[in-house]
Amino acid sequence: MPPDPYLAFRFSIEVVGGDKDRKGKLEGPVGGFNEVSGLVFETEVQTLRVGGVNDHELQLPGPSKFPSRLVLKRGLGDAEFLWDWYQLVAQGEIVRKDIDIRLNDTQRSKPRSWLFKEACPVKWTGPDLRASNSAIAFESLELVHRGLRLP
Repeated sequence: MPPDPYLAFRFSIEVVGGDKDRKGKLEGPVGGFNEVSGLVFETEVQTLRVGGVNDHELQLPGPSKFPSRLVLKRGLGDAEFLWDWYQLVAQGEIVRKDIDIRLNDTQRSKPRSWLFKEACPVKWTGPDLRASNSAIAFESLELVHRGLRLP
């Protein structure tokens, strides 16, 4: 197998931290995807009306939130690891992990990446099973997270 089997995809996902999962497997690259969506960040605005100021309202930034799920589509990866992680969450054991999403570059130069803090899978969609289709990848993986840090 090549050193990075996910270079054929536009984006790859890696679990950051180097911890071992329950089966003793060292975390690292776990998948490649062709589409990533849900990069939405929003800061609420609080409006104040001040007595004696009649020509405008004060608008102050409030708390920031992440209203959208991070959606990774049309991927191939370590299905066992991703499925086991999702199953833990589905059974009520919330396991959060930092994940790094990299823009893959065929020149192997330093790629652009986005580090999502404390991500957790909330939806896993497999491929359509058809006899005429030999797809072994999964269709999408949706995650919630607690913020973005640019490495």
